[in-house]
Amino acid sequence: MKKFMTSVFVLALLVACNEGKSDGKKALASSSGNINNLSVVIDNDLWEGSIGDAVRANLGAPVYGLPQDEPLFTLRQMPTSIFTGFTRKNRTVLKIEKGSAADTKIFDNPYARPQKMAIISGMTNIEIIEQIEANAAQITAVFKNEEIKEKQRRISKSLHKNNNIENAFGITLSFPSAYRVAKEETGFTWLRRDIKTGTLNLMIYELPIDAISDSDQAINEVIAIRDSIGQVYIPGPLEGSYMITEEAYTPFLGKTSLDDKPALETRSTWEIKKAFMAGPFLNYAIKDIPNNRLLVIEGFAFAPSVAKRDYMFELESIIKSVKFN
Repeated sequence: MKKFMTSVFVLALLVACNEGKSDGKKALASSSGNINNLSVVIDNDLWEGSIGDAVRANLGAPVYGLPQDEPLFTLRQMPTSIFTGFTRKNRTVLKIEKGSAADTKIFDNPYARPQKMAIISGMTNIEIIEQIEANAAQITAVFKNEEIKEKQRRISKSLHKNNNIENAFGITLSFPSAYRVAKEETGFTWLRRDIKTGTLNLMIYELPIDAISDSDQAINEVIAIRDSIGQVYIPGPLEGSYMITEEAYTPFLGKTSLDDKPALETRSTWEIKKAFMAGPFLNYAIKDIPNNRLLVIEGFAFAPSVAKRDYMFELESIIKSVKFN
């Protein structure tokens, strides 16, 4: 009987182990690291030379639309010899391998979960640099998407429960409970979060579907619309002052999609007319064809004298959580 019970226990253990592996996934530790911190695994001599320069120029390039230069990723270099144990657990990893055929490969969850790892190889410095430059846009997109998902996961732990947005606009938007409703009118909502040196802000409003064209005039139309919205809804500290688009900074305009809907993305800086206040903004005009409208969601930050990259990344992560009901 004792032998029988032992056999049953071993059999149950084997079944449990097999069930745990039935999805083909390894048992991996959770990844870690600060948002937008990228581990760069590269030997010191390569990091200090032309390959390191190429990595910094492409993966550490400034984020467009910020008043001061701030890198897209904070790069944390480590030589290959110490890339073991817990140092392999960072959520995003770029590894440079010299002495192998020229190639760029991206791996999912090689050492932790979730994790994205890009390995760039080449026989010579020139080959490696060519691989970096040719694949930087793809690698950047993969890493950034991973960081947005992580930021959204963290936000989901303490969500604001605002059903008015769903009722007013027919969307769900996942944003932290620290935000408050600053203004709520028909077709317009303004959300704010206080930070140490200022505020983070989100605006949601509707426009006719043809308010922004597909022509070269689109950027001028976006600016004219947001300036008019600022005049009506976002007052400054002085009488007659309000938010406008800063004229001295050339806006970025690009095409993207949110929740599988086409959208225009605009990045630039704002200022307060007649007052000394300014900051970055990120604007998405989403074409909602079933409802014959443009839905605009904009994030803007007022955070003088401090870095703004991570604040704008929070706003971007919130906006990209939008779901149309």
